[in-house]
Amino acid sequence: MNPGALRDFRRPRLWLGLWCLAIAAVIAASLMPPPQMSVPRGFDKLEHLLGYLLLAAGAVLLFARANTQLKAGLGLVALGVALEFAQAGLTQTRTADPADALANASGVALGLLLTFSPFARGLQWLDRRLP
Repeated sequence: MNPGALRDFRRPRLWLGLWCLAIAAVIAASLMPPPQMSVPRGFDKLEHLLGYLLLAAGAVLLFARANTQLKAGLGLVALGVALEFAQAGLTQTRTADPADALANASGVALGLLLTFSPFARGLQWLDRRLP
């Protein structure tokens, strides 16, 4: 990755590492057996939307350039689709659901909207204030 792609941080490895850890957590949660609990019908779509919204918002907070943010967002959409195929082909306890992939992509689109907000530099603000 181009070092200039990230925003100006005092701790760039920390923030990038946390974002990568969040992506790894989504991958793991997507492939492990689902928890045995009842949730309202369709609630899982909201979980997908919010999870990918947060990952895409993380990309906006991390990356300085809109084209890099968009590439990260496209990568997240591809990840969401790939995980649906993986659920169908690699697990016995999960099934692929195109509506999940759509919820993931919608979350990414919403998360990328953060780039037009003053909050897009929020992680830089936090980074400067931590000891």
